Amino acid sequence: MSIKEQPGNSLAVRAPQQFESWRGVEWQRLWLSLQAKPWTALALVPASRGAPPDFIVTMAVTLARTGITHLGAPVHVADGTAVELSQVIEFVDEIKRYQAIGDRILIALAPVDDDPIAETLAQAADKLLLCVMFENMSFGESKRTVKKLGRDRFLGSTIVRHDDLSRKK
Repeated sequence: MSIKEQPGNSLAVRAPQQFESWRGVEWQRLWLSLQAKPWTALALVPASRGAPPDFIVTMAVTLARTGITHLGAPVHVADGTAVELSQVIEFVDEIKRYQAIGDRILIALAPVDDDPIAETLAQAADKLLLCVMFENMSFGESKRTVKKLGRDRFLGSTIVRHDDLSRKK
């Protein structure tokens, strides 16, 4: 911690500056680009397998933090990466509740080739975002994912390096 003198001879204690990825220009650019078309539920879809297990949830949380800063309103995150078949109806109903009240929700999905439930959860979203981890994901699987879920449902895609999610300053 550092102490900084404030006007009026008072002292304030400030924490040292730390890098928070959600404040980064690229995250802001991504968030703003996703505002081009209306949505309340956006599913983040891994392009294929190959990324660390927490990749897509970390992306959703980071993007939600950016969105909260922009909107000044809640942007919820739903972790759909490990939803069991017995939980699908309840999970989809929860997404619909957020949509009904107009809150934004980001849905983190497992790779559709690995998890048949991911495809069902993607159908509950208004729009989709294809998330590619640079040098970790298969181009062929990415194409199959887009075809399986419907090209017209995607707002676009984003390519992320592992360091973009874990970088500290």
